Amino acid sequence: MPGLFARNERVVCVFESARGPFVLILVGATIVGSMATVWHGVVNPPRGKVVREWDYPGQSGAAIALKQGEEMGRFLLGSTVVMLFPKGPLAFNPDWAPGRDIRLGEAMASVQHHTSGA
Repeated sequence: MPGLFARNERVVCVFESARGPFVLILVGATIVGSMATVWHGVVNPPRGKVVREWDYPGQSGAAIALKQGEEMGRFLLGSTVVMLFPKGPLAFNPDWAPGRDIRLGEAMASVQHHTSGA
C-alpha cells in the first residue's frame, strides 16, 4: 500500500547484537502517536518536517544494553512495529499467520545454523 506509513510518527532504533545489526521501528498513529523507550522516556517531538535524531552512546559515554526479552519501549497510543534484518539465516516462526494472536514472550524467529560437511 503506497504511503501507508508516510504520515505517522516514528521512532527508529538501530541495534547491534551478538548476531548482527537490526532495526526496530515504532510507528505511532497519526495525530495520536506517542511512544516511549526505556532509555529516553516519552518520545513525542513537535510535529514538523525536521527529523530529530539522538545518538545515545555518544551522549552518555556508554552504549545502551538490553537483555533478551527485556522491555525496550512501548506505545502510549500506538500502531505498528516494523523490524528490519539483514539477509541471512533468520527463520520466522512458522506458526505465525495473519489474524493469529501473538503472545508476550513468544519466539518471533530463530537463527538457523549451517554446518559444513568438512
